[in-house]
Amino acid sequence: MVKINTIDISPPLINSSCAWSSDLRQLQELYDSSYTGAVTTRTATLSGFKEDASHTVAFSSSTLTSINSYGYSPHPLEAYLSWIDTILTSHSSEVPARKPFIISITSSDPTTLRLMVQAIQRFRARIDGDGSHSGQSAIAVELNTSCPNIPNSPPTGYTFSSLVPLLEVLRDEYAHDQTLTIGLKLPPFVYREQFLGVLEGINTLCISSGDGGTDKCPFAFFTCTNTLGNTLMFPEQASPAGSPEASPFAVPTALGGLAGESLHALSLGNVYTFGQLLREHDRLKGIKIIGVGGVTTKEAADRMRRAGADIVGCATVFGKEGARAFEILTN
Repeated sequence: MVKINTIDISPPLINSSCAWSSDLRQLQELYDSSYTGAVTTRTATLSGFKEDASHTVAFSSSTLTSINSYGYSPHPLEAYLSWIDTILTSHSSEVPARKPFIISITSSDPTTLRLMVQAIQRFRARIDGDGSHSGQSAIAVELNTSCPNIPNSPPTGYTFSSLVPLLEVLRDEYAHDQTLTIGLKLPPFVYREQFLGVLEGINTLCISSGDGGTDKCPFAFFTCTNTLGNTLMFPEQASPAGSPEASPFAVPTALGGLAGESLHALSLGNVYTFGQLLREHDRLKGIKIIGVGGVTTKEAADRMRRAGADIVGCATVFGKEGARAFEILTN
């Protein structure tokens, strides 16, 4: 079991936010799996993201790699709160202990983000408020800073200064209620200064204890990494192989986000680097790492843990195999 602030994840294996955790049926399937320790929703906005036929995924014919052109979920935050309520209050679930949900959200506007977090907080107060779970929460929040597929909106995780107004909202909400578990989904970084920039920015948001005690960091976990943007796959590379004459690219947008085995080495490097830097940082060393990227086999999951991940997440193998993917990663 891994404890992240007020949520317990056991076993330490989850899905990452992805298109295959979009609706009630998919969330219920993830929740009912004995191989998942928590369920992460697809990234929600306040009102929903307009999705069309250009938003899709293609799998490689040679490796368990994917490229996707998805944006955020077409379902609004309110839908996810309703579905999670249904799952947690259902008597039909075979899961004996309550499993936490990580609600993935995003916004480019601080006011909108505050409305979203406050809606989640009202929901948490109702779900967790009976005191029957010994201080354990059923809900955590993950801010997605790193979707590479949104036109005219580059991943804010690469320009940390642009994130600060949003992170200040999360810090303020945590200051009001330190049982709120908050994480950041980060893009894949490629040089050391990018990692240091994140940690320096997070350090400025820590809350002083005021009495000489340990300062509090509002952020309890990092999810490393999201997909790598500006990647391209031709139809003959996809499975099943397409015709270049019918469609010149594997996904309609040509460029998309790379995931799966082709991202694995870079994701391992991100997890390792953050793990090393966090251990050296007094105020931030409590931040846990959810390692995501190319976790398609049990051996890959083991490598992610060796690199420093406290919890392992996956998406591409889940998209390919369904919920049995988590049994594959375990056994």
